[in-house]
Amino acid sequence: MMDLLGYGAFFLTTALILSLVTLGLNLQWGLTGLFNVGVAGFVAIGAYTSALLTTPDDAARLGGFGLPILVGWLGAMLVGGVAAALTGIATLRLRSDYLAITTFGVAVVVQLVALNAQKLTGGPFGIGFIPRPFGGLAETPLLFNLSNLAVVSMVTLIVYLALEHLSRSPWGRVLKALREDERAAISLGKSARFYRVQAFAVGGAIMALAGALQAHFTGFIAPDNYLPALTFQVWVMLIVGGSGSNTGAVVGSILVWAIWAGSGALTSVLFSPEQQARAASLQIVAIGVMLCVILLVRPNGLFGDRPRRAKFGKRAKEAPGESIAKS
Repeated sequence: MMDLLGYGAFFLTTALILSLVTLGLNLQWGLTGLFNVGVAGFVAIGAYTSALLTTPDDAARLGGFGLPILVGWLGAMLVGGVAAALTGIATLRLRSDYLAITTFGVAVVVQLVALNAQKLTGGPFGIGFIPRPFGGLAETPLLFNLSNLAVVSMVTLIVYLALEHLSRSPWGRVLKALREDERAAISLGKSARFYRVQAFAVGGAIMALAGALQAHFTGFIAPDNYLPALTFQVWVMLIVGGSGSNTGAVVGSILVWAIWAGSGALTSVLFSPEQQARAASLQIVAIGVMLCVILLVRPNGLFGDRPRRAKFGKRAKEAPGESIAKS
């Protein structure tokens, strides 16, 4: 029973870290309509920034300042936000698929730098000895996982409430106006590029914070943690939960991660060790099937707005002239 509780806390901690990434993407895409396919890059920036700031000194690479964990998280948000702002300034003149290609290129560049800049990032060997919150409880897995779950839950709740407030504020309404009708928003004196860069920077800072949390939760990071598959996972989480809904971003993340982890555990039981490498692709299949089913039932996601359906009955039988006259 204790092991089950410990695994449940570990599972929820991982799911909530992913939900932070999804919340950042929801601000960019769901609220503003910015098609960011470089999610993994901004998560990696946050993870490496916090790791370099908080790890002990290491002669093999730069960094290792031994600062407190909280300073590492704040530094990750700052660097991630600045990187996203610079990316936005350079790319947000593009639209839809062109923007997607550009942001994907940014993520690939970040991953390649992490892989090859060994004096800075440790190269393919990654960075270890990252300080973990409540590291003294590591010998007691249940207490350790519950403590980390409490911290991650608090951070996720703060970010969620802040984004809910921002989405209802005048700033959020401008972003929605730009998403729905850019020309109308510009005609009211709003700078489309200025607001888009702000949304992109805030979303990137949230993704970087999630990367920092993950780095300190696991205690080790490597370039292989930030492959394009991470971006795929986060986009599926947002689509399943419902684009434009912060609640949907959190629920979708937990649901998709449950299916991802469950399918991985199932393949390890059903297939021999020699076949498990090939069977791992079944995780992608499971996510794809779930995505198709949800989109057939709820085209806008679990918490997205329901599409309006035509009303039948007496109102539908009215002549067009009558309905115009009534209006």
